[in-house]
This record gives sequence, C-alpha cells and structure tokens, in this order.
Amino acid sequence: MELDYLESIGYKSKAYGYPIVDTGQDTFYNESRIIHAPSEGDAFYGQDATYTGNAPSYVDNGDGTITDLVTGLMWQQDPGEKMTWQEAMAGADSFELAGYDDWRLPTIKELYSLINFKGETGESAQTSVPYLDSQYFNFTYGDVTGERFIDSQYATSTIYESTTFENNTTMFGVNFADGRIKGYPVDGKDFYVMYVRGNTSYGVNQFVDNGDGTITDYATGLMWMKYDSGAMDFVEALKWSEDLDYAGYDDWRLPNVKELQSIVDYSKSPDTTDSAAISDLFQVTQVTAINGEMDYPYFWSSTTHLDGREKYSNAAYVSFGEALGYMNNQFMDVHGAGAQRSDPKVDTASEYPSYGNGPQGDVRMVENYVRAVRSVDLDALK
Repeated sequence: MELDYLESIGYKSKAYGYPIVDTGQDTFYNESRIIHAPSEGDAFYGQDATYTGNAPSYVDNGDGTITDLVTGLMWQQDPGEKMTWQEAMAGADSFELAGYDDWRLPTIKELYSLINFKGETGESAQTSVPYLDSQYFNFTYGDVTGERFIDSQYATSTIYESTTFENNTTMFGVNFADGRIKGYPVDGKDFYVMYVRGNTSYGVNQFVDNGDGTITDYATGLMWMKYDSGAMDFVEALKWSEDLDYAGYDDWRLPNVKELQSIVDYSKSPDTTDSAAISDLFQVTQVTAINGEMDYPYFWSSTTHLDGREKYSNAAYVSFGEALGYMNNQFMDVHGAGAQRSDPKVDTASEYPSYGNGPQGDVRMVENYVRAVRSVDLDALK
C-alpha cells in the first residue's frame, strides 16, 4: 500500500537501494569567482556542475512529512526545539507523526542525503543560505537559540568508532548552516532532530571487486578506482581525473562530495581498526600527519564549498583518516574519520599543512588525494 502511494506521487522504485541525491550545485567557480562553464581541457573543467545526477525532488505530503522522491525516505518536516542526543535517540521509539510510528533517528548517510550545496555561509544568518531545501523543510539558524548563527547541527544515530577531543564519545552530525559533517560530543550539546522512515537499505553499500583495479558499488551505481592518487591541489585533481584512462574506461571524473561520502565506512577509524574509514576492498595510501603519526589522507571532491569571506576559494573534502585540529596546545582528532570539511583549492604548497582554522583549530591542506569515479548502467550488467 505504501509503495503504491510513493509511486502515485512520482517515486520510481530504486532497485539498488542507495541512489545518491545530487548536490544541487549548478554554478561554476574558479578559486575566486563565478565563471562560465569551462570547456573540456580548460582549468576547472570537471567540477561538480559539469555533471548532473539524481536531481533533488521532494513532495510535501501536507501532514508534517516530506517524501524524498530519489531516496524513498520520508522525513519529519519540522525539527522543533533542540534536544540532547540521548533525548533524540530515546524519542524515536515513541514518536508518532502522520499516522506512522516506525520513525528512527537517521544515520549520517541518510541525513547527508538532504544536504544541498547551493547553500552559502556568510557573516550572518541574513547573508547566508542554508544547505537544506527550506522550501520543504523548516530550518532555523542557531542564533534563534542564543548560540552562533551557524549552530544548526542535526543529530544522527551514527557514533564514531573512536573518540574526539579529550576522549569524548562522538556522534557524526550534519550542520545545515555551514555545510559540514563533523563529530560532536554526545554530552553537553543540543541538536535539531528530524526523524526518518522507509528504505532501511539506504546507505548500505554493495561493493564488488571487479578484479581489474576497480570496485563497483551495486547499491549506488558507481564504479571506483580501487587505488588512490598522490597528493595534488584541487585544479590538478580535476585534470588528473578527467585525463584518466584506466581499466578500459576513459570517463572517470572527480566525485562530488555526496558521492565521495557514500563510500565512507563509519564502523572504522585509524585508532580502532588501524585502517582508513573505508571498506578493506579499497587501497588507501598511508601518510604521516602533521602530528608525526601514521594516518590516512583527506580526499578531494569536485564540490565548491561556499563558506566564509573568500567563499569561492574552498572545495569540500572527506577525511578518511582523522580530522585533525590543534587545541589545548596539541594536535588531536577533533571531528573523526568520515568528517566533511573544506580546504583551499589552490595556494602555495610549502605553506601547508596549516592549522588553527576555526574554533577547533582545523588542520588544512592544499594538496589532498583523489579516488576517481565513473557512473555505470547497472541495468546493463544484469
């Protein structure tokens, strides 16, 4: 009966369970401004807006719920007042809305499906655009609750396998005010909550090693390089991916940030599994971090992160190793393996890594790694 309703409002059943919703980014940028669409071979060709995926598509059901026509997930429309993580977890069992009682606190992959990189972080709420479609979802900046305007972090059920800061149990949350995934201590902070229901296979990968240096995720319809690149800046990363001819394919590209986040394995961390936060099918280069310890790289996405005064200068990355910052006169994992932040697209390489950015002293790079991706026709492989 419910599938009949979904199909009646435009949802097409996704046989593979984990369709990636496009970032929504349809404007082209260099490191300092908006630009015309680059031609193939030009600098900045291959960035997020070059390729379109499953366009975000929602239906307001008129009963306090929103259905995502790409993922099949149904969402609570209004997060209401902030609550503790413990309250969010406990509240799911008794939560009822629109006649449904099978709501759950979303995983980080479910919640991240909603992020939209048309968002911009300005100097205030009045000069910012949320990273969430506020035409469908109720959204409030943090200054309404007496905090910084960017304190609009939303809770998930995903707990970091390791700890952050000084041994804190940590939840991965999405900040729809500044466009990031970060780890937040489960104690001492309140979060917005949007419960979700439906499509319990969303976020579950189905990786197959093709035996040719590639790995196909039959859940998302994406093929990945099994191996990664060396370190390079954002412009080099775009060109390297576009020029790649590998395993008989020449249509590789730099993944957008939502595609990249889809291959994070949030059950792993360097501290607890002695590995990057990704399936063991993938090979990940080990690096020596700024603190002198063995770690794993940040990986570039093709997505510009419109954050801060120089809002075109940064591109989003996902940390498959520790997301380091400098606090209390020491380097520490401040946001966890699987965090999504952003780094300068281009700059003088000798000045990096740098640290001290933001309240958690984020460690910044200008040369990150690349794992190229291509789309596959799964129906053709049946």
